[in-house]
Amino acid sequence: MSGNGSHRETERRPAGPRPGRGPLGHGGPGAMMRGEKARDFRGTMRRLIHYLGSYRIPILIVMLFAVGSTVFNIIGPKILGRATTKLFEGVMAQIAGTGTGIDFDYIGRILLTTLALYLGSSLFGFIQGWLMSRISTDVTYRFRRDISQKINRMPFKYFDSTSQGEVLSRITNDVDTVNQTLNQSLSQIITSVVTVIGVLVMMLTISWQMTLVALLIVPLAMGIIALVVSQSQKYFRQQQDYLGHVNGHVEEMFGGHLVMKAFNGEEESVERFDGLNNTLYDSAWKSQFLSGLMFPIMGFVGNLGYVGIAILGGYLAAQNAITVGNIQAFIQYVRSFTQPLTQIANISNILQQTAAAAERVFEFLDEGEEIPDVEDPVQPEEIEGHVVFQDVQFGYDPDKVVIHEFTADVKPGQKIAIVGPTGAGKTTMVKLLMRFYDVDRGAILIDGYNIKDFRREDLRCMFGMVLQDTWLYNDTIMENIRYGWPGASDEEVIAAAKAARVDHFVRTLPEGYNLVLNEEVTNISQGQKQLLTIARAILIDPKMLILDEATSSVDTRTEVLIQEAMYNLMKDRTSFIIAHRLSTIRNADLILVMNEGDIVEQGQHKELLAREGFYAELYNSQFEFAEEQEALLAA
Repeated sequence: MSGNGSHRETERRPAGPRPGRGPLGHGGPGAMMRGEKARDFRGTMRRLIHYLGSYRIPILIVMLFAVGSTVFNIIGPKILGRATTKLFEGVMAQIAGTGTGIDFDYIGRILLTTLALYLGSSLFGFIQGWLMSRISTDVTYRFRRDISQKINRMPFKYFDSTSQGEVLSRITNDVDTVNQTLNQSLSQIITSVVTVIGVLVMMLTISWQMTLVALLIVPLAMGIIALVVSQSQKYFRQQQDYLGHVNGHVEEMFGGHLVMKAFNGEEESVERFDGLNNTLYDSAWKSQFLSGLMFPIMGFVGNLGYVGIAILGGYLAAQNAITVGNIQAFIQYVRSFTQPLTQIANISNILQQTAAAAERVFEFLDEGEEIPDVEDPVQPEEIEGHVVFQDVQFGYDPDKVVIHEFTADVKPGQKIAIVGPTGAGKTTMVKLLMRFYDVDRGAILIDGYNIKDFRREDLRCMFGMVLQDTWLYNDTIMENIRYGWPGASDEEVIAAAKAARVDHFVRTLPEGYNLVLNEEVTNISQGQKQLLTIARAILIDPKMLILDEATSSVDTRTEVLIQEAMYNLMKDRTSFIIAHRLSTIRNADLILVMNEGDIVEQGQHKELLAREGFYAELYNSQFEFAEEQEALLAA
């Protein structure tokens, strides 16, 4: 019965007859356009680092293994250079006839030492990669868990202005991007920085002159990196944004596929998709192209350094200032020096992508939440169902009031019909009663308690709710009916189905109650879907009922059966019935007639008709419309 809870123990719930999830019914989230780049790169990265704070020890271990792997790699060329030098000296001695030959034992020991270093480096790299994958995957899990929990704490107002696809994009695409880029970049940052520092030290031990030549390429490389990053950052943000917009459009079009086809909206849908997809394509190829420029440009810069080092190294070797093995090792170090610079350049682009995705996730997590429940909520032992609206005023937008000074006193067990033209505020009153929204002024009381003094979970436990828009999910018919009360037995589910006149059609289906509804719930009719949601409400056996056009999607014969079942269900229960077909609420104890957010009339059916006021005008207009339709059909 609660809209946002799981099965709770009996002693924790207020006076509702049965535990359960909530008054479902139904649900639905609902696009926001963003800027074209991460607006606060530093702030987002600081927050992401803070988010990683609980992984300090694993990340420290990753760093140690990354450093160990890199150091082994760095030492390798210097030691291998000794073998090259010894081989060169042996060959030159044989040519000159002054030596005993090549010392293969010494060279063999050097090669075995180098092999051991490289094997150790690979082992450390494997462990570091495994740990980093675990960390990034766990961060992804936490992000998705936090977003999922956040969704349940967010006000309905957010989903009124945000498409489902946009929300889904945050929990899928953006979180995946953070996962992938973290996995790639964090360990690369460590190894690249250690490599640059370590290689620089090793090069200095060989020749400071050649090291100086190698360092001359660094300012040029950094300038290129800064230029490319400044151009690519905005495209990474735009790429993430429009990925969300494309997802939102596709989800919307598939969700309303029949309507789109019925109104020949294919061309407009394709044009809209092409526009979003073209923008996504444009930003994606620009971001990837700019980041892809890093490697060839840095390769060119590195080759310039090779030329200078080759010339200077040849001169120093001719002067006997450096050995051949050291020249060979230095050339390897130069390649190892430019490669991490290229990686750092690439990582800077990856971090832009990380920041763009993480910023969108954090933006969602920072969205305003529902007003917290009171610290000491009321939990009356028994709920009678006495509902009072005291001068209630409300507007979805503070500047546009929808409900004006609404006042009504609903006695326990009464059947209250709320009627009026479209936009009069009927459904809004129900949303306020369930605390999907909070009133701006005034108060709503249940048995003398302000509904704000209840926990939302406990408040919604008191109601059974059936809406015009049905909500079912991808599971069996049995589980869909059981959704409001997970602990119900199969016999209780079937009893509720019989009361709602569901049982007879379910048993005609191939698998009966075990039939799995598909994701779009297209394997049963709209009327049958409505019957299932009514059975769900009957199963939870609530103290109060909300029926918002609950029989609007069924045929006349079925409606009579449902009305009969509903009449029995509403006995001794406070019931709020929203109806457009006024013929269905003649037996209501009290009819509240709303227009433009105010109660303009109230009373029983015959009494209101006798006044010949607004209600009588609404009631008679429906019959006049029906007569006109019959005349048109007859003609």
